[in-house]
Formats: sequence, C-alpha cells, structure tokens
Amino acid sequence: MASEASFDVVSKVDLQEAKNAVEQAIKEIGTRFDLKDSGAKIEWEKEELVLSAKDSHKLVAVIDVLESKLVRRGIPLKNLDKKKVEEALGGTVRQRIALKQGLSAEVAKEVVKEIKGTKLKVQAQIQGDSIRVTGKSRDDLQGVIARLKATDFGIDLQFNNYR
Repeated sequence: MASEASFDVVSKVDLQEAKNAVEQAIKEIGTRFDLKDSGAKIEWEKEELVLSAKDSHKLVAVIDVLESKLVRRGIPLKNLDKKKVEEALGGTVRQRIALKQGLSAEVAKEVVKEIKGTKLKVQAQIQGDSIRVTGKSRDDLQGVIARLKATDFGIDLQFNNYR
C-alpha cells in the first residue's frame, strides 16, 4: 500500500438548487399576507440576488423567507455574502446578496495553515479555488477532514474526490 490517498477541499453552491429556492421564496412572498401587496421582491442580477421591500422590517421578513427556502434545499447560509442595506428610490430599501463560490486565496491559506498545524503526515496544495490534500495514510486524511469540519473558516467546506 505505497500509493497516495487524496481528497479535495472545495466550497461550491449548487446554483440550480439556489434558483429553485429563490423561486419558492418568490411564490411564498406572493401569497404571504404580510408581504403580498407590499412590493417586496427577489431578483437575480448576474451572480447575485437583489432583495427589495418598502421598509427594513419587510426586508428582514423577505430575508427570513429566502433563508428558510435555501436551508431546505441544502444551500449553506455561510456561503451568502450579504452587502449592506441601501436606500432605493421611492422610500424603499434594497440589499444585495452574493453567493460565494470557491475558496478565496485568504481562506485557502488559512485552511492550508490549519492542515499544517495538525502535524499529520499530509501535504496540502492550493489548486485554483480548491485544495488537494494527499497523504499515505487514510487515517491521517480522515483526521484532517475532522479537524477542518471542527474549525470555522466563515465558509462551508465540502470534501470530494476522496481516493
């Protein structure tokens, strides 16, 4: 058993599931009594969501509806990058929410530093927006996965291509 075992650390959001969750949230906003005729809406703009409502209280309700639908669809809320609430035309408020895809350079460096801090016999290599972790012992790799799951990096991590 001299072969190397490996896995990849990634952070991805299933955009189709996110779109389905947004569609469900839009339907609920259209039927919910407190939001029905309030002008509250959710729209896609390129790779981010734009939520708008008449006031900040209704915006909070729209965010709650959206988050509940995302959680049901398996989209981690850690991967939502909420911008600050802006004043819009007509006395309305608007908030942009981007979906974080991939590991940023800073987060990747933190993850590699955490892996090296485990003192296990594994190597971590940054490959674009993912990290490849290799080692001879599968037990060491599972220890790394357990350590990374226990640490909060501010983003949801997935582990795939375990070989």
